[in-house]
Amino acid sequence: MESIEKILIANRGEIAIRIIKTCKKLGIKTVAIYTRPDENSPHIKLADEAYFLGSNPYLYFDIDKIISIAKKCNATAIHPGYGFLSENAQFARAVEENGLIWIGPPAKIIELLESKTNIRHIANDIGIPIVPGSLKPVSIDEAKKIAKEIGFPILLKADRGGGGRGIRLVKGLKELENIFDVIVEEMKAAFKSDKVYIEKYIPKARHIELQILADMHGNVVVLGERECSIQRKYQKVVEEAPSTAVTPHDREILYSYAIKFMKYVGYVNAGTMEFIKTPDDNYYLIEVNKRIQVEHPVTELVTGIDIVE
Repeated sequence: MESIEKILIANRGEIAIRIIKTCKKLGIKTVAIYTRPDENSPHIKLADEAYFLGSNPYLYFDIDKIISIAKKCNATAIHPGYGFLSENAQFARAVEENGLIWIGPPAKIIELLESKTNIRHIANDIGIPIVPGSLKPVSIDEAKKIAKEIGFPILLKADRGGGGRGIRLVKGLKELENIFDVIVEEMKAAFKSDKVYIEKYIPKARHIELQILADMHGNVVVLGERECSIQRKYQKVVEEAPSTAVTPHDREILYSYAIKFMKYVGYVNAGTMEFIKTPDDNYYLIEVNKRIQVEHPVTELVTGIDIVE
């Protein structure tokens, strides 16, 4: 693999600083980008170079401009951090096509896993348990049929949702009929996709996520789990590691699921797999995050491993 001498960090704030600190430790030069609201941010001062994107904060999503800066400053790689363009297959592909190193999973893997029903399909095919529900996006008639089979309440989820958004609890058939089209339009506006699927709602479930690292040679390691059950509006508030709810036996099973899935899809780089644990001790895969996660320092504190490195 080509050596990395200079990295453009296509992000700002905490994660940009986090990446810069590891790069300094490794002797890798860093390039920051920023917009007008961030012109006094610490990541600009810490980086070796900094380039002004423009006044509009949405320029952090400007693929062409970011790549142009990377080429102008002779960066050899781009690190997307988390948020912004970190899970954008178009950005990953553009980076690769311009001869730069993309620090993240390949574009084809991002495309495959950006659909949650794709994840459910793959998991189901290789024997990893998933929450009862649909294996593909559904129409209102399909949703009603499956909901009757698995029983209410259900969760109506955006196929390309994320960050705790795009999830609605539906308690009965009449409610489903009344709000299905409204929810579909809301999700289309938020995620540029009107595809939705359903899962059985499981009350009092715990939320467990596994930290994954994978290389280009098919090696996959699990750096433990994080307990992230304390949430507000499906967004994590507190995380801790390891989880006191996961037994050594269950941990072994969960790790085997994660390794099996990531090897099957050919995953590369850092990522997480999220499971829920039911009150009767069943585990179901619900999501795969194709980037370094906000909460990765929790695992670093427990393992002593620099995940960014």
